[in-house]
Amino acid sequence: MKQFAVALTALSLVLGTPVSATDFPAVSAGCAVVMDAETGELLWTRHPDTPGLIASTTKIMTAYLACRAGELERTVVIPAEAVGVEGSSLYLREGECLTREELLLGTMLQSGNDAALALAIDTAGSEAAFVAQMNAEAQALGLQNTHYANPHGLDSEGNYGSARDLAVLTAKALQNPDFRRAVSTRSAAVTGNRVLTNHNKLLWRCEGCIGVKTGYTRAAGRLLVSAAEREGRTLICVTVNDPDDWRDHMALLDWGFAQYEPRTVAEAGKRLMTAPGGSPLIAKADLSLRLRPGEEPRLVYLPGLASDLLPGAEAGTVKVYLNGRQVAEVPVVWDSTRATAHGVCHAPTVPGKERP
Repeated sequence: MKQFAVALTALSLVLGTPVSATDFPAVSAGCAVVMDAETGELLWTRHPDTPGLIASTTKIMTAYLACRAGELERTVVIPAEAVGVEGSSLYLREGECLTREELLLGTMLQSGNDAALALAIDTAGSEAAFVAQMNAEAQALGLQNTHYANPHGLDSEGNYGSARDLAVLTAKALQNPDFRRAVSTRSAAVTGNRVLTNHNKLLWRCEGCIGVKTGYTRAAGRLLVSAAEREGRTLICVTVNDPDDWRDHMALLDWGFAQYEPRTVAEAGKRLMTAPGGSPLIAKADLSLRLRPGEEPRLVYLPGLASDLLPGAEAGTVKVYLNGRQVAEVPVVWDSTRATAHGVCHAPTVPGKERP
């Protein structure tokens, strides 16, 4: 208990927020990470850089590279190499035709090893060429404790990763809209009268969950990579060798989001910022974000096209940035108090500056 208390104290210093044994969840995982997807900040870790077998979470890289390659509507003729792959399967048949999107869904929902291999071969021309792409991308992303030997995650000494690396990869992959859509899909019907149901139970159980991937082999144990979005923030949780992963992820994500303060950034009908020249801009919509203590969003005004606008008329948009990435935008109108003697306001035509 004394060691646990010391660890919690150290954690509170890292996070800048108080942590106690009563509000931090007990976690069964051997390795784990809770990461802010926008900033890359690690909110909590347990052995984040320990490499180990990663089972079907390997398919995160496979799906990301396939989505980045595009042409998801293209038809794929299933090659002999992708038939009869051991483990979880779509039971593909040689010569059968599916689209790349169907294979993507089969890879991420059903965790089909055969679908992952077929997708890899179609994307790069061969399994070996695709694995080379996987390792090149891992290096480009700075995944220091990751190496791939196959596109599906069947146990191999050359196929391993760490909790931190899985979180970093997932944050990057979620920026791809096709990947994001696929991993958040709960069920889908594909060629061959196959009905796929996502193995990720958190899509039904966890508030704001948007994916991402389960994994299991006897040697690797249970792995789970999840992501959830609440009030403009996205958190990624990774657990490795965790027999109680569903509960742990829900508890860790709830805890993670609790480290942010719900803060009103904009209120409809109230002044949001001042445009160049001193003209007040009024928000047309409410906006609330979860922000870390001391974190301040950056507001950038983009004026509308018209140069002469009546009070209360459209004035353009204010974009909201956190750590250099846009997370929201709010439409704005001119303040009614700006009326001139003729009842007309002259809107600035130069792009606005940040709020001080």
